[in-house]
Amino acid sequence: MNMLSQEEAFARIRLLRSPNVGPVSYRQLLRRFGSAQAALEALPDLAGRGGAAYRPAPEGRIADEVQAVRRAGARYLFHDSADYPPLLAQLGSAPPILTVRGDAALAARPCVAIVGARNCSAAAVKLARQFAGELAEMGFVIASGLARGIDGAAHQAALAGGTIGVIASGIDIVYPPEHADLQEQVASQGLLLAEQPPGTEPLARHFPSRNRIIAGLAAGTLVVEAAPRSGSLITARLAAEAGREVMAIPGSPLDARAQGCNQLIREGAVLVQCAADVAELLSAFDGTPRSTFRDSAPPPAFEVEELADEPADIASLLTIAPVAVDELIRQSGAPAAAVQLALLELELAGSLVRHAGGRVSRAG
Repeated sequence: MNMLSQEEAFARIRLLRSPNVGPVSYRQLLRRFGSAQAALEALPDLAGRGGAAYRPAPEGRIADEVQAVRRAGARYLFHDSADYPPLLAQLGSAPPILTVRGDAALAARPCVAIVGARNCSAAAVKLARQFAGELAEMGFVIASGLARGIDGAAHQAALAGGTIGVIASGIDIVYPPEHADLQEQVASQGLLLAEQPPGTEPLARHFPSRNRIIAGLAAGTLVVEAAPRSGSLITARLAAEAGREVMAIPGSPLDARAQGCNQLIREGAVLVQCAADVAELLSAFDGTPRSTFRDSAPPPAFEVEELADEPADIASLLTIAPVAVDELIRQSGAPAAAVQLALLELELAGSLVRHAGGRVSRAG
């Protein structure tokens, strides 16, 4: 693309922030009028057909936004920029403007999205770390949503190799609060993306929009653990709609948190058991996915689990797969003594099985 003038860049931001202008109408207006400046001048004339709400966003508000982006150490990335994520650009609903911190060139490398439950089992967290770390070593960039649980584990394991975090808030907002350090690491060592204007708090309606970006960045989406109604399954559905691979790790039918993955596999997602399975599938990806998963049902009501602040209890971290007590302490964030007391209570209640090597599991 030709280098945008400051006036046209400002006009593009203002156009997108105008009432009733979304990604699709933004592109239509640019095509019709040739520039954002011309489109803004035409908006009042469109009011008769589009309603009184068709009016440009106030210049002062956009000037304040630009300053906020600069204060956050971020920059704007426009849809026709050379370093706009190439796979994301293929989506008709791709964000026309992103705010970014970090190395935008990461998005041009082979990418896999890893998503899953927030209130996940410790065994699933271990799997997420293993898959993300090994795939990063193979040269894949790991994209996820910086949420608790699976997302956070995937980002942490992939920091050295390259990771992209997509947040549902403004670029200057940290959520969840305990991921402040991780979000800063992703921004400084990898790439942090936001669609919402700076200062925007994470609201329920923003998470599905974030999920479409995660799915759009990658050739394939891997779901590690997910309940039947969860944001991770929305990401899988959006990946399928975009013509990308959908992969899932199977789990025990006795664990509700595995039901979402098992359901995906039953409906055509590719079952994967190791990072090599993912690498083989995506290395051969030519735009025609091997997975036959196509979710024709309406999307489920989004459960806003991302906005819950209470930590998961010890019992919720257990599955029938044995896991080290040290892993439970690390995942729960609780003192070791508190974890041991909780495990003792579960054992006395007949809900815990102890295994060799200091590992424990939920009683089947």
